[in-house]
Amino acid sequence: MINKRWSSAVLLGLLAATTLAGPVPASADDRAEPIAEPPRVQLVLDVSGSMRATDIDGRSRISVAQQAFGEVVDALPDETQLGIRVLGATYRGKDKQQGCLDTQQIVPVGPVDREAAKAAVATLRPTGFTPVGLALREAAKDLGTGSTARRIVLITDGEDTCAPPDPCQVARELAAQGTTLVVDTLGLAPDEKVRKQLLCIAAATGGTYTAANSASDLTDRLKQLVDRARDTYATTPAKVDGTEACPDAPLLAPGIYTDRETFSEHRWYRVPVQPGQELRASVSVALDRPVNLDYGVLLRATAADGRELVRGVDAGSGRTDVISAGLRWSAGADDETDERDADAPTPTTPAVTTVCLVVSNMFAPQPGTAKNPGMPVELTVDVVAASPTPDGPDLGRGWVLLLLLTVAGLLTGLVAGWLTRWWVATWREN
Repeated sequence: MINKRWSSAVLLGLLAATTLAGPVPASADDRAEPIAEPPRVQLVLDVSGSMRATDIDGRSRISVAQQAFGEVVDALPDETQLGIRVLGATYRGKDKQQGCLDTQQIVPVGPVDREAAKAAVATLRPTGFTPVGLALREAAKDLGTGSTARRIVLITDGEDTCAPPDPCQVARELAAQGTTLVVDTLGLAPDEKVRKQLLCIAAATGGTYTAANSASDLTDRLKQLVDRARDTYATTPAKVDGTEACPDAPLLAPGIYTDRETFSEHRWYRVPVQPGQELRASVSVALDRPVNLDYGVLLRATAADGRELVRGVDAGSGRTDVISAGLRWSAGADDETDERDADAPTPTTPAVTTVCLVVSNMFAPQPGTAKNPGMPVELTVDVVAASPTPDGPDLGRGWVLLLLLTVAGLLTGLVAGWLTRWWVATWREN
C-alpha cells in the first residue's frame, strides 16, 4: 500500500512539473544526429587552350597549376575525401558543340591516393574549350548529397566560352538546393571579365574569390581552401518552418536551424527563457540570387504581447553573399512577459518567459529574379546563464550629490585662485 501511494505521489508530481514547465521545445539534437562525415572537396581545373600562356613567373599557367596541385595533395589530411574534375582537357577539334561537352572526373571523390592523383594531373595538356558552367554542375553531382558542407574549388584563367549553361546561373541553382555546397574560385592572371564571372560564382554560393598571379599565391590559397573544409560544422542544421505570427510559431531549444525566407518576409519562432538566463541568437541569410543590396536583415526579440525587447543589427563583416545579425537578451525580474492577474497568488515556481524571435529581410529582387524557393536562412539559438553588466560608480542622489558637487566646486575655486595669485606675484617681481 505504501509503495502504491508513493508511486502515485511521484506520478502526480511529475505531471504537475510538466504542466508548469509548458510544452517541450523542439531540439536541433532531436532532429539531427551528429554526422561523422569526412571533409569532401572537388578540385575543378581548367585545361583549355589558354592555359598554355607563359605569363606566371615565366612559366605556363598549366605547369604552375600542376605544381600547386602536387604540393596540396601531399599536404592533405588523411581523412579528406578528394576528387578532381577537369574541363577542356581532351577534345582537340574545332566543333564548339562537341568541345563544350568536354569535362571529365579524373579522380573520383574518396580517400586520397596521393600518387595516383598527382600522376593524373601531371599528364594533362591544355587542349580545348572552357565549359565552366557544365563542369560546376557535374562537380556538384560528383560530391553527392552529403550532410556536411562540401566544397568545390574552381581554378581557371578564362571566362566560360560555352554558355549556356551560364556559370553564374548554375551557381545560383546549386545555392538554391541548400547551404551545404560552397564554390571557391581562383583566377590565374585574370582580366576584368574573368574576375566578374568568378566573383559572381563565389558570391552565389557563399564562397570566396582570389586572384593568383604567382605560383606561391596559387599554392598557399589552394591549401587554405582545402583546409577550410575541415572547419565547417559536422552536424546538419535541423529543418524548421517559421510562421507568420508568434502564437503558432515553433518552439525552439538551443541549436542550429535552417529555414527559407522570401523577399520582404517575416518569419517567427519562439524560445523559452528561464529567469536568470540569457538568450543569444543570430541569423544569416544567404543571398543566392541577384538582389538589391541597399537593404538588410533584422533580428528582433519580442514579448508574447508584441512588446519589443531588443533588436539586433547587421554583422557588418564586409561579405556580400551572406548578411547576418545577432542579439542578446536576459530574463530579469522586470522583464516577465506573462499576463497574470495582479490579485492572483504569487507562483512558487519562477515563470518561464517565452521570447518571440522574428527574422525580417528588406531585400528586393532584381528584374527577372525568381522569388521561390526562399533564400536560405540559418538560425542559431543558445540559452546560457545571464552575465549582468557591472554597476557603475554611485555618486549619490539628492542632497548628498549636491553637497559633493558644492565641495568639489569650492576646492577647485580655491586652488585656481591661489595659483593665479602666485603667478601674478611672480610676474611682478620679474
